[in-house]
Amino acid sequence: MADERVVSDIVTKFLLNTCRLCPRLTEHAVQAAWRCVQTTSTHPPDDAKADWIPLTTGSVAEFYIEPMLPLVGDIDVMHHRSTRLAIPRGHPPPTQLPAEFSNYVEVWEIVDSHLPGYVYLELRYVLTECTDDDNNNNFETQHGVYLTNLTGSMPIGHDTDDIDRQFAIHGPAVLTDLSHTGLLSTDAVTSVRCLSWPPQVADWPTRHRYHDWPDSSTVNHIINNGCDVVRAAHRQCIQDEWMSKHQWRLSFSRAEIVLLNSWMPVQQIVYHMLRIFVKSELLTNNDASDESLSNYHIKTLMMWACELRSNCFWTDDLNLIRICVELLHTLSLWLTHTRCPHYFVTNCNLIHNFFDMQFIASQLISIDEAWLSTWFVNNYIRKCSLLCPDSVSSLFNDVSTTIKLQNAVSAVVNWRLNTALEDTWLALQSAERCISSQLSRSTLTVRSCVNWMTEFSKTYTHLAAYFTAIVLLQVAHEIPKIGFTDELMDVLATVTGQCNSELLLSKATKLIKFVANCSQSTMKFTTTIKLSSSTDRNTSELVELLQQSAVQHLTTYRQFQARDFGPIATIVTTDFEALYAYKHGNYQRCLQMTTHNVCTLLYAVKMITHVAAAGGFMQLLDDGIVSLIALPLIVNPKCRDINRYVLISQTTLSLYLMTQCQLKLRHSVTSLAQTLNYIEVAQRRHPAYAMLDHLTLKLTEHKALTYITEMMMLAFNIL
Repeated sequence: MADERVVSDIVTKFLLNTCRLCPRLTEHAVQAAWRCVQTTSTHPPDDAKADWIPLTTGSVAEFYIEPMLPLVGDIDVMHHRSTRLAIPRGHPPPTQLPAEFSNYVEVWEIVDSHLPGYVYLELRYVLTECTDDDNNNNFETQHGVYLTNLTGSMPIGHDTDDIDRQFAIHGPAVLTDLSHTGLLSTDAVTSVRCLSWPPQVADWPTRHRYHDWPDSSTVNHIINNGCDVVRAAHRQCIQDEWMSKHQWRLSFSRAEIVLLNSWMPVQQIVYHMLRIFVKSELLTNNDASDESLSNYHIKTLMMWACELRSNCFWTDDLNLIRICVELLHTLSLWLTHTRCPHYFVTNCNLIHNFFDMQFIASQLISIDEAWLSTWFVNNYIRKCSLLCPDSVSSLFNDVSTTIKLQNAVSAVVNWRLNTALEDTWLALQSAERCISSQLSRSTLTVRSCVNWMTEFSKTYTHLAAYFTAIVLLQVAHEIPKIGFTDELMDVLATVTGQCNSELLLSKATKLIKFVANCSQSTMKFTTTIKLSSSTDRNTSELVELLQQSAVQHLTTYRQFQARDFGPIATIVTTDFEALYAYKHGNYQRCLQMTTHNVCTLLYAVKMITHVAAAGGFMQLLDDGIVSLIALPLIVNPKCRDINRYVLISQTTLSLYLMTQCQLKLRHSVTSLAQTLNYIEVAQRRHPAYAMLDHLTLKLTEHKALTYITEMMMLAFNIL
């Protein structure tokens, strides 16, 4: 190992240079958006008229930096009902509510327990919408009805026998394991929204802060946003039959998101380092049990440090290792005295007396800068190097001197600085797959479409064009089966109303006019009524118009992609137009586009893009590719979640369409022989795991060889 006196500086510079600001579009953000949309698409099991209102919490919402090693282990989503509200005890019910709430709302009063931060919820009022003005009517209820903390949060007396049977419970969260799909698991926390800052933490906004963190505007923002109450019984109460079922905990996740996003980048990096170290050294437990440290202990340590330490501590003679060592020593003192003060709730200790933390405390207090620097080189930077090409990672085979270590670290930093756009591109590909996959298996509603569009505004705005196209294709797929229902009309009006370009707006206007005309004539029908020829014609025209508009949206989306990601990816913008031309028998136009696309893509050295050949896209594909996609899905429906079964590259798709057009137009054997050479090149260039690509190329090759054989036999008068 290099001279340990300078290693801490090397580690500091490495983290400062590789922890970049998080782009708006990341794979984690995409998955969080999907989970939020999925949440809003369901209803509480005991109240079909209530909606879930989700909020992304945890690491996805709290971090604005993006280190090389992942800082997101799962997706945390907190959701509250639109029909429930909590208020501090003794407070009057609100006369007006945010638009997310329903016109019928139960108001539950927060009742203190004997343990700081833990409460009960007693039903106090029922609010109903007043038709005369914007205020709500309120009716006081009978006292003594307390809300249970079971999943679904149902009042006493409701049937709860089947609750939780299919989920793993981690504290207040319900864990959904999605590892078999390649997605992160989800921790979903049911809450009751409280729009007021609770009196249990009344002293937090007013306590004296020597270093102006958080500042007054941040404090005001936090208290005006209120808090939540989540289902969780204190461990001292879990043996009590009544308290274990009715105790809740005040949650300040909304406040923590604001606070952590107000940190300086160096503070976010230190928080990331502490979490990585404590977790890697097995000092934490993913179950967040009372016998271990948790990420929340580290977060609490950081929040107190940001409030109690001056800016000089974080910025003067900046050394991340030194900062981490001092904070780990503070944590050691907390463990030694079994005292971890809650950041918001006075007299709430996050470390219980029966903790056996002395061994961990002794480990932490013995850490010095030299040891921790070496640990980060061996357990952090080396892992980062494994993400790099072999030419970079191999440099760490020998870092026995300061110069060799510095050279190896610099190589990783340089590689990292050149991959930001590539990471965003991969996240965009993930978003496309998520949209096409989820829309193909869920019912389209106005609410889900609005929520999707809202989430896109937080990531990559041009995804709206892609989403609109998939919705149009999905509607086109549904109309022949169930008719042009009112719900589908509303969905169309919703997504087409979001267009932001003149060309797409003209398409949207044409669609809306068609929808309006159809709604006034013969387009309302059910599956039990035989359609007249006029209705069949209208349906066919609408489906055709929907597909045409979808292709236009997809082409516009490709143009955005080519503009934004051209430096790192080879993107042709006419692949969907070629599909549409082939589908409608315009083989010459399709051949022109696909020939150009093949020449552009075949020897491309940059990344190429793919088409998610599933869901609504199926209606644009021909029977050959559809059969290749359908066969594995028939054998195993879970294949739809595996990329190699549903993704086809632009190269493969263009080669297939080019060959099909050559066959339709009866091109010469020489022309097809050249195409076979292209196919051979494409087969070599696609990785072995790209199953749909290889199957499609094999089918394309077979079609070309069969045609050449037939033409040769005809030439020699064998047939």
